[in-house]
This record gives sequence, C-alpha cells and structure tokens, in this order.
Amino acid sequence: MIRIEYDGRYPCLCMGHLKVYVDDKLYDFGEFCLSSGGSVWFDDDWNEHVEEGEWALEEDKIPEDFPKELLSELLDKINSEIPHGCCGGCV
Repeated sequence: MIRIEYDGRYPCLCMGHLKVYVDDKLYDFGEFCLSSGGSVWFDDDWNEHVEEGEWALEEDKIPEDFPKELLSELLDKINSEIPHGCCGGCV
C-alpha cells in the first residue's frame, strides 16, 4: 500500500516536499521532485492562458532504493491526490 504526504501549496504547487510510504517504509523524495505537465501562455492581446497538467517525477529525485515496479502506481496516486499545477503559478 502506498501513502503520500506532500506540502506543496498554491500557487507554487511544485515547490513541495514529497514523502512516500510503502507499507511502513518511508521514502523521502525531497523538495522540488514534481514537474507539472501544465503551461502558461499569452495570446496576441496579452491575455494569460493557464493550463493545468499531470505531474511527472523528477528522475534524479527518486530514492535509489525505491521499488521501480511501484513508480507507475505512485505516479497514479500523486496525480489523483495532489492538485494539478500549471507550471506558471509563479507568473
């Protein structure tokens, strides 16, 4: 069973600290381990357009001892429990 704790908050959801528990074992992914699939862009009239997107894990932040066969399940859990960002909350 996978359980996650994440303290990223709007407007900079990607700047959080992710802790992952598999059964009772803690895996600390640290801060800034998530990357948003969203985007922010401006049209010709400088109107802002914000698109949220699913999270991806930064590969260099995955603990070496985290079971690789659980990465897909973990990413599904992250995307179902953590609000999607837009990679533009800082704009």
